[in-house]
Amino acid sequence: MILGAVLAGGQSSRFGSDKALAELEGHTLLALAVDALAGLCDHVIVVGRETAPAPTLPDWPRPGVGPLGGIAAALHHARDEGYETVLTCGVDVAMLPDNLLDLLGAAPACLADQPVIGLWPASATKTIEALLHSDEKHSMLRFADRIGARKVKIDRAIPNINTPADLSAISGKA
Repeated sequence: MILGAVLAGGQSSRFGSDKALAELEGHTLLALAVDALAGLCDHVIVVGRETAPAPTLPDWPRPGVGPLGGIAAALHHARDEGYETVLTCGVDVAMLPDNLLDLLGAAPACLADQPVIGLWPASATKTIEALLHSDEKHSMLRFADRIGARKVKIDRAIPNINTPADLSAISGKA
């Protein structure tokens, strides 16, 4: 079984306001991300927010540790609830491809250009815990390397929304 996890605990500093609540084609980015994962996964959660259109979890071990905190929370939940893998994406991605799971292949794998978009084995919980408790940089690529994740290159870039200008540019393509 696959658990989908939308990582939504970021500060949105480049966006200037809570980008999870920004709208694209009449829907919040958060709702669009949840819907995108719902089409690919058995169940979807949102990590890093208290309210969302899906069940929520806090970052682990605490807020403010970046995307790894969201992935760690999702991996803990997946392990405890019997999921084999976790498919993650940030709240700031738009238009995930319908064939994302085919593109990623077997876990562990992530997109080379956007490693937050990845398929992670629930068994990686101890590895991510060790990284988050270490003095090492808490980077997605370091985690991916630690668990031997393949970095998958795809032909079509997946839009990432970091600024209001990014949102405006994408709104005509959605």
